[in-house]
Amino acid sequence: MWRNMPDKQGLGARGQGLGISQFRDLRVWQRGMDVVEAVYRASARFPKSEVFGLAAQIRRAAVSVPSNIAEGHARSSTKDYLHHISIALGSLGEVETQLEIAVRLGYMTAADLGDALDQTGALGKQLHALRDALLRRQ
Repeated sequence: MWRNMPDKQGLGARGQGLGISQFRDLRVWQRGMDVVEAVYRASARFPKSEVFGLAAQIRRAAVSVPSNIAEGHARSSTKDYLHHISIALGSLGEVETQLEIAVRLGYMTAADLGDALDQTGALGKQLHALRDALLRRQ
């Protein structure tokens, strides 16, 4: 849907994820959206008693990742962009922790967790690469 041919770091169609006019063109944002979709699908299978508990919390954390990527991209300074990438990384850590909690509570299988952590791990690598590229730009 949004994907083009992947580049070396997976950051965007024009190399480092820098100079891209729309956040939707960032591969890191696209992968973040994929993680949101996966989290919503997985949390839909949680018990009804978790609708306002863990399910809501993990969904908010997941949505925060691409939202902060988009907000950071729209900011006028590299410092602001880096701040939002830092928040996205923190939210990704929350998602991974909450996925682990879901397994411990029996809401997800270990196999489902492995698949989810593969996605979040790949996203984390892209976020770190984007952060590093932004740091070099300062």
